[in-house]
Amino acid sequence: MSGKSFSLIPFPSTGTRPGYKINGSIYRRDNALTVSYSLTGPLSECVVPVPANIPIRKNALWKETCFELFLGLKNSGQYWEFNLSPACHWNVYRFKDYRQDMQDEPAFVSLLFNVRKQVDGLSLSLEIDLNKIVHADQVLDAGVSAVIKSIDGGVTYWALTHPGSQADFHRRESFVIEL
Repeated sequence: MSGKSFSLIPFPSTGTRPGYKINGSIYRRDNALTVSYSLTGPLSECVVPVPANIPIRKNALWKETCFELFLGLKNSGQYWEFNLSPACHWNVYRFKDYRQDMQDEPAFVSLLFNVRKQVDGLSLSLEIDLNKIVHADQVLDAGVSAVIKSIDGGVTYWALTHPGSQADFHRRESFVIEL
């Protein structure tokens, strides 16, 4: 099993609301990946969509509060972007290289995950069958991130690291967890 716990940091120029923290963990075992996020702080100041009765694959989830996971093949440009909305909507995109040839990943026809909301926090957990996209012996680099939209319309971008002058979760330098 490989993995680790993490704490996300906001991109400096987007600021942050006092008291927000995003922590979690990511682990790979037997070619299954488990990732968990925990957002704590004054949720009354965040736009947190109500869970949908029927979750669907949906585009542009990153325009609202959204948790994201990036998985890249070690020593390859190929990677996947997982978008997870607190409304339980989702999407998985496949890229050939940095922001190139984006397309829905057909290996996933559904993506079920758990979302729990409390007064001062939100948690989201997902287990992914990696056999759908990679072999068990292939090493992956992971980037974990989140977009948090506030009720005043402001948006903060959170990641393990921010290697560029703009918030950009697709940069391979931000895929810092080896799995």
